[in-house]
Amino acid sequence: MEILEADADLPITTLLQRCHEHLRPTRGAALTLAVFDGRQETMTWLGVGSVDGVVLRAPPACGSQRLVLRAGLVGCQLPSLHPSVIQVAPGDTLVLVTDGIRDDFAEQLTPDGPVGSSADRILARHAKGTDDALVLVVRYRGGGGG
Repeated sequence: MEILEADADLPITTLLQRCHEHLRPTRGAALTLAVFDGRQETMTWLGVGSVDGVVLRAPPACGSQRLVLRAGLVGCQLPSLHPSVIQVAPGDTLVLVTDGIRDDFAEQLTPDGPVGSSADRILARHAKGTDDALVLVVRYRGGGGG
């Protein structure tokens, strides 16, 4: 977290590479980073390891877009890094889950409702029960900030 907080304005690939160097003496970690740019209304995301993600589109767009995961382990075996940049609109919702959540977590998700309730519902319905599980749900509100 110190690396991400100290250098948040750096490109996402640089941040992930710095995390990789910092985590070398450890067992490593799965890591997904997502950066919203309010001026461009984009989100840049990059995932290494077993953190799955999906963006749920708010009406009128609707639909969803899955995060492309890269095999590897930050701190141990870093793959070539290719971030994805997608357009976002106010009301779009980002959902990130660890491997303790079943792959079908995104079925029947909608971009409305409180984000805390959405996270609780995913945990209750899709936790494997054999591994630790974490769910993060974030709604993009838009705006001109970076």
